[in-house]
Amino acid sequence: MVTRRRTAAPNAEWVLMYRGGLTRARIAALTRAPAGTVGYHLSVALAADPGLQAEHEKAAGTPVPPVNGQGLARMCQLVAMVQSTGGYPSRASDDADERRLASWLERRRREAAAGTLAPAYREGLAVLADWQRAPRAVADEARWQDRLATLARYRADGHDWPRHKAPAGEEHDLGVWLHAQRQKARRGELEPDKARTLDEVLPGWRTGRQRGPKPVTGTV
Repeated sequence: MVTRRRTAAPNAEWVLMYRGGLTRARIAALTRAPAGTVGYHLSVALAADPGLQAEHEKAAGTPVPPVNGQGLARMCQLVAMVQSTGGYPSRASDDADERRLASWLERRRREAAAGTLAPAYREGLAVLADWQRAPRAVADEARWQDRLATLARYRADGHDWPRHKAPAGEEHDLGVWLHAQRQKARRGELEPDKARTLDEVLPGWRTGRQRGPKPVTGTV
């Protein structure tokens, strides 16, 4: 099976637009791409080019938000907690301090998405992987990518498209996942970047098995 490489992040056009002062929301609107996808690509670009945010702010004329001692203390608490526990704070926690940290982090995420995050916070939070994305979104994306890779290997091993009605096992699990992607695509609910990835990695995923006799494989 021959596969094509997925277009790597970051999207050069979106980075150029961001460098020119456009916000994530504006870029998403102009390109008709999901805001979350644009945000992901820009987060990759920002990680690779620390000066990008400053160029964006200069082009946009964005004032630098004030940073106070309490905010810096909250940031230090957050970093220490995540590095110690491996998890992010929850607003549903019974602990009041954790709830305050969760609220503080949500505000920073909104500022980062709007392109108004203070440089001091941006640099301090950069030590935390995926801090701009909610933990559930990170986990969901990881599961999706894992299923994609598993299905690609399954097809590369010579298997036909998996059936969601197959008996319990690998084929069934992959079939259920693939069936869900097809259903979302038909309803217009599948994110464009995910649809493009499936088209690149698994050509023919939308139609699946073809009717008629199966081709004969192997040698005589």
